[in-house]
Parts: sequence; structure tokens; C-alpha cells
Amino acid sequence: MDSPSQLPGFLESCQRRIEAVLSAEIEQCDASYSLREAMAYACLGGGKRIRPVLVYGANRALDGNLADADPAAAAVELIHSYSLVHDDLPAIDDDDLRRGKASVHKAFDEAVAILAGDALQSLAFAVLAEPSRSHAAATQLRQIQVLAAAVGANGMVGGQCLDCCATGSESSLQALEALHRLKTGALIRASVLLGAHSAESATDQQLADFQLYADCIGLAFQIQDDILDVTADTASLGKPQGSDQHNDKTTYVSLLGLEQAQSKASELTGQAISALARCGSEADLLRELATFITSRAR
Repeated sequence: MDSPSQLPGFLESCQRRIEAVLSAEIEQCDASYSLREAMAYACLGGGKRIRPVLVYGANRALDGNLADADPAAAAVELIHSYSLVHDDLPAIDDDDLRRGKASVHKAFDEAVAILAGDALQSLAFAVLAEPSRSHAAATQLRQIQVLAAAVGANGMVGGQCLDCCATGSESSLQALEALHRLKTGALIRASVLLGAHSAESATDQQLADFQLYADCIGLAFQIQDDILDVTADTASLGKPQGSDQHNDKTTYVSLLGLEQAQSKASELTGQAISALARCGSEADLLRELATFITSRAR
């Protein structure tokens, strides 16, 4: 008989945990009320928190202490929130709805949205660099390097630029995968690796296995997003349904068709789980997360 899933309880506890951590970090910001309010609006009270959950899951897979993973979990969610604020701006995707409520530039204004995004990005690195009793300085430096590489010109921002340049023109499957390995996959990879580093016990082989796992689920995550943009409704998504087609973007569904896109996502899920073959039952949460990513409905 299969053992009961640990994932629902783990997701819920991680979501509560990261909400408290993020709330405390934003509250401590010595910023004007309007800026701090916009930062909180962008970051708190919504979202699936997949990236922090991956941080905590990787930490658990190496028998780490979840408290040691809090800074990394907060950092990746702060970066993710900043990226959503900027993606929604009129100059990029021009989306009015995010997480079931008005986008930050609609709830406040464009200038405040830009500055709130900038502040969230800066706070991510401040949280990760805060002196720690549990982590050696070398570990913190390595985490900062991992995050910086994932979010800059050779990661998320570079992928977003490719996405902007590709809008209105059809991309090949190879080009689309390269784009999304940067735009979406880089931060997901960083989340898993930061979680592994937070346990301070990962071997080079384990880090390589975790990176392969993360690369597979990062691409699967984006394919599922493309599928949901076609199959889900606005209320479920918390953002406008069909926005990819409206913005004239090439997606896995537009290139492969719905059925083949679903098959590709399932294939990547299997590859992600296989990447953890050397891990024992302590990595079961990561295995379940791989399946959850391609079965989620929002």
C-alpha cells in the first residue's frame, strides 16, 4: 500500500512559514509608508510559493534544519515577487491582474511599482547576506553567487529580454526552451540549489543531481503554465486567461498542441524524479513536488 502523501501538509506549513518570514522582513524595512505598502501588496497574502517550498524541500532532502533555509526561501520569493511586478508593467506584459487582485501598477501607480520591485530585489540580497550563526560566511557567499547568477543577464532578466524580443514572431521549440530555461528555470534551479546549500552537507554529486532535477521541473513548470493559459479560467489563474495569445507569444501549446505539450511535461516530470535516484526517502517531498508541478490547476 502506498504511504499517504506528505505534500499537502508540507505545502501548507511552508506557505505559513514563508508568509511570516516575508512579513517580518518587509515590516523591518526603513522605507516610506507608500513604498513599504506596495512591497507588502506585491509579496504577501497570495501565490503558490513554489520556489520557497523547493528551498525547504531540498533542505529536508539533506536532513537540514528548516530555520536555516528561511533566508534563502525568503530571497527567492522576494525575487519572484519583484519579477512579477515588473513583468506586469505596461512596457512589458501590460497585465492588470495578478494573484486575483489588481497588479501593483494599477493598485498604486507605475513609478511606485517600479520602485517597489527594485526594493524587493535589493531586500532579497540583504536577507541572504545577513550575518548568520548557522552558516559559514563561505556558504552565504556561495548562496549570493547562485542567486545573482540566476536573476541577472544570464538568467531570469536575460530570459525576459528574449521573451520581449520574441513577442510577435514565431520561435522554434529549441529557442523557446532556451528562453524559458532562463526566464523561469533559472530561479527554480537556484531555489533547489540554495536549499541544498542551506543544509551545508551536500556533496558535489548531490548538487549535480539536484540541478538536473531542477532543470527538468523548471521547464515542466513553464509548460504547465502554457497549458493552464489555455485550459484554466481567469478566476482559477488569478491573472487574465489567454494572455499569451493576446500578447502574441509563442508557447509550448502553440508549437506542440495541447496533447503533446502535456506529454512533454509528463516526460520532464519523469526525468526529474529519475534524477533523484541516488537519494533515499528523505527526497520524497521533492519527488512529489515534481508531480504536483505538472498536475496543478493554477
